[in-house]
Parts: sequence; C-alpha cells; structure tokens
Amino acid sequence: MLASAAIAYPPNKNWRKIMAQSQPTSARDAVRNVVPDLIGYTEKWLFGEVWERPQLSKRDRSLIVVATLIALGREKQLVGHLERALNNGLSKTELSEVITHLAFYAGWPAAMTAALVAKDVFEKH
Repeated sequence: MLASAAIAYPPNKNWRKIMAQSQPTSARDAVRNVVPDLIGYTEKWLFGEVWERPQLSKRDRSLIVVATLIALGREKQLVGHLERALNNGLSKTELSEVITHLAFYAGWPAAMTAALVAKDVFEKH
C-alpha cells in the first residue's frame, strides 16, 4: 500500500478556503461540467494538498511549474501559472530569466512562445 493511500479525505480541513485563494480558475471553470471529477481532484488534491506542502514554498513551486510548462510547450496553462508565479512572489525579471535560460535546454521555439505568453501576462499584471 502506498503511503499516500493513507491520507484522510479531505486532505486539508481548510481546503475550501485554500481553493478560494488559488487563482486563476477560469480554465477549470470552463471545463468543470465536462470533467467534474478531474476538476475536483485538481482543487482538493493538487491545490488543496500538494501546493500546501511545507517542503517547498509556493514561490518555488511556481518556478518549477512555469519551467516545466515552458519546456513542454503548454502555452495555454502557462498563462495562469505565470499569473500565479507573479502572485507567489516571482518577479517579471526572474520569469524573463527563466525563459531565457530554458532557450538552451527546452529549445528556442519553446522560449519564444513563452516570451509571447509572458508579454501578454506582464502587460495585464
């Protein structure tokens, strides 16, 4: 049996409050009726439990997620996570450096796509 199987449900007694603070929800809201269980797991487990673990700060988690999304070319998800990263304490300069750094590891097209996404997010933030 996996250790995670022993986690009580809900994982965090304050998960509803935590979820109210976890932005953005527009993507989740757009597909909530299509995949309600997926959205429920996302809110209860990913944002209600995983993002709340004390081993990494939310700032560090945002940095990891943004880098991963850039490397995987997930530009639609990158929008919300760039916003979250800014709200979690990363600066526009730091995020710009992540994009530049990843050009050499994830490829120039991935970095250029991320730069265009970041431009829009930064202008709105």
